[in-house]
Amino acid sequence: MSVKILGKGKKVALKRRHARIRKRISGTAERPRLVVTRSNRHMVAQVVDDTKGMTLVSASTLQADFNGFEGTKVEAAKKVGELIAEKAKAAGITEVVFDRGGNKYTGRVAAVAEGAREGGLAL
Repeated sequence: MSVKILGKGKKVALKRRHARIRKRISGTAERPRLVVTRSNRHMVAQVVDDTKGMTLVSASTLQADFNGFEGTKVEAAKKVGELIAEKAKAAGITEVVFDRGGNKYTGRVAAVAEGAREGGLAL
């Protein structure tokens, strides 16, 4: 998989880092990939089987579960991790490969991973 991303800027650098990570990380049926997407306001987590090219389960701060949520963005990210773990366990998934999506493993990205671990997923 060779991806050529040209240009400068934050978005381009993020895509370049994610492409570099994806060279080494791939999700299988036995151990799918937990992808974390971070925006300024929201967090999205998906469990993806790359062999089939399908999203198996997903959780997000955009869902109805977060309508009355009061708390910081880090707390919301941790709750997203717990929700994705709950849904993944219901789908029969116990182990995943963590894909930080080109972001640094700190703050909200780390909170999603921590919440998923507390929910019972092995990362």
